[in-house]
Amino acid sequence: MVYGMLFQTEAGTNVPMKRSGFGFVVSFLALTGYAWAPEAQVQTVRLGPYHTPKRSELTVSKDGLNVAYVIRTPGGSAFRVRTDGLIPIDGKESVIVSGQAGPKYDEIRDNPVFSPDGKRVAYVAREGTKSLVVVNGKAGPEYDGVTRPVFSPDGKRVAYGVKNGTKSFVVVDGKAGPEYDVLRPDVMFSPDSKRVAYAARKGKKDFVVVDGAVGPEYDGTITNRGPVFSPDSKRVAYAAKKGEKWFVIVDGKASPEYDGIIFMPVFSRDGKRVAYSVKEGMKRLVVVDGKASPEYDGVFQDDPSASGFTPAFSPDGKRVAYAAQDGEKSFVVVDGKAGPKYDGSFSSPLFFFSPDSKRVAYGVKEGEKKWFLVVDGKASPEYDEILVSPFSPDSKRVAYAAKKGEKWFVIVDGKAGPEYDGVITDRENRRWAVFSPDGKRVAYAAEKGEKYLVVVDGQVGPEYEGISIPIFSPDSKRVAYAAREGKKDFVVVDGQVGPEYEAVIKNGPTFHSDGRLEYLAFRGSSLYRVNHIPALPTLHKRPVAPRGSPKRSGQP
Repeated sequence: MVYGMLFQTEAGTNVPMKRSGFGFVVSFLALTGYAWAPEAQVQTVRLGPYHTPKRSELTVSKDGLNVAYVIRTPGGSAFRVRTDGLIPIDGKESVIVSGQAGPKYDEIRDNPVFSPDGKRVAYVAREGTKSLVVVNGKAGPEYDGVTRPVFSPDGKRVAYGVKNGTKSFVVVDGKAGPEYDVLRPDVMFSPDSKRVAYAARKGKKDFVVVDGAVGPEYDGTITNRGPVFSPDSKRVAYAAKKGEKWFVIVDGKASPEYDGIIFMPVFSRDGKRVAYSVKEGMKRLVVVDGKASPEYDGVFQDDPSASGFTPAFSPDGKRVAYAAQDGEKSFVVVDGKAGPKYDGSFSSPLFFFSPDSKRVAYGVKEGEKKWFLVVDGKASPEYDEILVSPFSPDSKRVAYAAKKGEKWFVIVDGKAGPEYDGVITDRENRRWAVFSPDGKRVAYAAEKGEKYLVVVDGQVGPEYEGISIPIFSPDSKRVAYAAREGKKDFVVVDGQVGPEYEAVIKNGPTFHSDGRLEYLAFRGSSLYRVNHIPALPTLHKRPVAPRGSPKRSGQP
């Protein structure tokens, strides 16, 4: 299915939106004697050409408002590097960013990378035997080899590793650092974007470089995630090895020695606390603020990039949770207290703290086909499968999807909704149900036969051949999603159907604080930026005929 969709008009034109099946608002106003006169307009701007086929995958900024891809232009001489030398090829490659072509090179390596704010793009290019990093169309120096660039969280800085001859170094903001024999993967920026850390090797010794200062030497470092900064950017932690023993270094101070480090350190959101998991013999322990837990046969791990990574701190940093195993039994430990023991495993993400840190939820698999949700220590009924969702922003509400037999349904605040053939999920961002920012509303997308629909506050929308997960506006009053019918994509906003396109680019649409809804879409050979401009509705009071007088045509 398509997660982003579009339609075309000429640049700068306004197009009125069409009504969809969401007519309950109009019906309500009609009953109260008012007529709804929506004045929302759709503005489109042609950004440039949209090329098919493309030489690379489509790279889309997180907000869905910029897109980049690689094309090859026939004609001219270029070379591709092979182990047996340079092989002549036809044409040059360039990166197209939101319809605008960048410089041409012999080869564009990997896919482009957008900054977190989506405003900048960087990529690795090759000319002959030399490689370089290009940021927003500006080429950097040429080297024998470069790693994929990394943006700082604020998008203003960029760093990458360089291999030149037998030496390696890191380039930050265009400035080359000291040379080393080997660079470990991942240059890390701190959350405030001011600090930089990475691991390197000289001779047979490894060390971590933080803000240009070289740390102590070790026999090895764990660098699958690189050094870890605390959320407040003031602290840094990493794992290192001396001889056959491993330990964790936090703010330059080493922990006791262990046989192995299972998970990299995790800081609490306020940066004051740190936790990690270690190996001692055949046992596993969780260390929180330097204090080791009891020994377990295993400690569960979730995706490190997900909110359910274990061990995990609550948003206020005062609580910590992890999942462990003893023998054939699995259980969750919250604040040092082990919960009920189960025969199976846990859902992914492993668990969620509520935004106010007072509540905990996790999914449990018991046996072969028994799944249930545990919220605040209380188990839900059993199902064949479940999808766990985070708490509402106000921490008061819980929603999850469950399957019984061949049917799925959504349970909100303990009440089950209608049955469907499936519930649409966004696996990349690990979400399916969406609470509004104020926590009062909930929306999700479902599958019904060969059709798809969106359910908002229990109201079922029109059926389409494809659909995206809905989004709420910042004020919680508006809802939007992308849909497909036939060979056309379009965006539905507050029940109104927008213009049709061949496709709406994924990650869109996006609401802005001023009420605008924005996304990218293409039709034919053109890429468009589309804005749905809100307008205050005009309510017209219908005239009321005097009692006893005859009704006119069309009069209620």
